[in-house]
Amino acid sequence: MKQWICVLFVFLSSFGWTQKNTRILFILDASNSMNVDWNNNQTRMEAAKEVLIQEVEKLRGIPNLEIALRVYGHQTPVTNTYQDCNDTKLEVPFGINTVDAIKTKVKSIQAKGSTPIARSLEAAAGDFPDTLARNYIILITDGLESCDNDPCIIARKLKDKGVKVTPFVIGLGMDLSYLDKFDCIGAYSDAESKESFRNVLSAIVSKTLVNTTVQVNLNDIAKKPLETNVTLFFYESGTSNLKYTFTHTLNRKNLPDTLVLDPEVKYDLVVNTLPKLEKKGIVLQKHTHNTIVLDAPQGYLKFTATKNTQNPSFQLRVSLKDDSKTLHAQNLNSTQKYLVGTYDLEIFTLPRTYQRVEITQSKTTFVDVVPAGIFQYTVVKASVGQIFYERQANQWEWVCNMDEGPLEGKWSLQPGNYKIVYREKDQKSSAYTKEKKFRIDSNKTLLLNL
Repeated sequence: MKQWICVLFVFLSSFGWTQKNTRILFILDASNSMNVDWNNNQTRMEAAKEVLIQEVEKLRGIPNLEIALRVYGHQTPVTNTYQDCNDTKLEVPFGINTVDAIKTKVKSIQAKGSTPIARSLEAAAGDFPDTLARNYIILITDGLESCDNDPCIIARKLKDKGVKVTPFVIGLGMDLSYLDKFDCIGAYSDAESKESFRNVLSAIVSKTLVNTTVQVNLNDIAKKPLETNVTLFFYESGTSNLKYTFTHTLNRKNLPDTLVLDPEVKYDLVVNTLPKLEKKGIVLQKHTHNTIVLDAPQGYLKFTATKNTQNPSFQLRVSLKDDSKTLHAQNLNSTQKYLVGTYDLEIFTLPRTYQRVEITQSKTTFVDVVPAGIFQYTVVKASVGQIFYERQANQWEWVCNMDEGPLEGKWSLQPGNYKIVYREKDQKSSAYTKEKKFRIDSNKTLLLNL
């Protein structure tokens, strides 16, 4: 019993995002055996034509794709004494928008002849305009070679010429033992019905198509996609379902790297810059290369205390201009990248130091903390009190409290004018309150005996 099989031969050249087209050549078996009744009151030929026409229609409008049709066994009827082993013809050559031409031709094909698979494959190698594209052959047939040539020999010849052949074989029928004849070409799978054949053929066609790919352009201030080295989160849109995580990378050509994503999903993109960038509701175009563009110009903030002799270890709190929310806590002696813009800084010195800075494209903004001075005091008795900083004239800002138990204390304070307000702890009247003003200078020590 003859069976119906579909074989995909893949002729691959070097592939990257400099490739031109994808080409698929369908080879349809129109031999006489395709007239055998199948299920659902259809012949194999009728089912094959129906499925092929539907699959070809799905390819309409896909960018960078060309399709063609070769048929064999449709020109010369086979008889008990004769079969035409040259009965193979390129019916629709490769070109732009050939879907309608292929559908029209398939509808008119009548199964009548022999099964010259090998000669069709050999001829098909010349159907492709060049080897610069991703070139594929999908062979749909219900049986084995009926002429004197061996498809395996043709496959070996193609391989000897440096053409890589990767086939998929789909068999329709109960006995698949004869399909070991195709072991020289590749693996095969079984399709027990027209519907299963449709599913497998659809999967094979999908394998031939260019994956849905994405590049994320993180533009600098000049709109060039040169920003990189941040983490990208692709979420299913409107949910917390994280689908993909990538570190943004520039390839050897200094272009954003290519990512392969599922085109059936709508995405929300989070770019983990400081502050983060978001792009919501991204819909990808299938079977083509998509570019997602975000403006992400960045510069650097370097936080140091180069003139401080005390080896401080405080942090810098960074927030957006006029925004109280903490964006980042940056450690001393570190450099951090931020989006271009204006930021408010709070340095955890005593007292706090505040500064507003501008981050510019690819430049480093330096924040060098003014060196602190040392304030030391001694008391005769345990005392309670507080230290205040004169940030503006006659406006005193609390800095810290005195330790109530010890008879001495020590703090690193920023340069400026201060006063200490205190009384002995065991005194029971506010009339015993005392205060003393003093000045702190960078990298100097002041000792007060209170």
